[in-house]
Amino acid sequence: MSKKLVIATRNTGKIVEFRRILDAFSVGAIELIGIDQFPDLVDVEEVGSTFEENALLKARYTATMTGLPAISDDSGLCVDALGGWPGIFSARWAGQHGNDEANCVKVLEELKGVGDENRGAHFICIAALVMPDGREKVAEGRFDGTILHRAIGDQGFGYDPIFQPLGMSISSAQLSAEEKDAVSHRGKSLRAITPHVIEMLGGLR
Repeated sequence: MSKKLVIATRNTGKIVEFRRILDAFSVGAIELIGIDQFPDLVDVEEVGSTFEENALLKARYTATMTGLPAISDDSGLCVDALGGWPGIFSARWAGQHGNDEANCVKVLEELKGVGDENRGAHFICIAALVMPDGREKVAEGRFDGTILHRAIGDQGFGYDPIFQPLGMSISSAQLSAEEKDAVSHRGKSLRAITPHVIEMLGGLR
């Protein structure tokens, strides 16, 4: 019998990504549910000052409201030349939440005239798992690289088109889903949290 795990997101891409990672661990007995299946749930305001605080806020709310185990993540792009920003404000950096193109354009504009040697950046992702009984686990993933001078590629989402992973000559938006899972911040954090999911949901395999 499968066990249910609510992913505190309306982003179907994240659900598909976590399903791929669970399948890689040979975990087929977990049913992933997005919060769109719970119409009474509202979007949690991300008022935390860190990625971990925001991830836990969303997972705690979802677990409390649904009575089911919940997993959430919070992630963002940290640009060295911008003092680590946009950071926790990555999704709304250009003013409108989730406007990927506008966010990328703003970062590129703010880095005009900045040379390649000073365009270092990294993504951070914190995955948080919260059980209805209050047990919690968090895991972190980091993805290093540089900011390109223009957007390239049409895969992925967010800042992928302007981010070149360390040691690669293409953007994140030119990687296949499987290639990105292997190296990305979200892939790393979800792989790190998966053993805790297996353990806390009853050792499913």
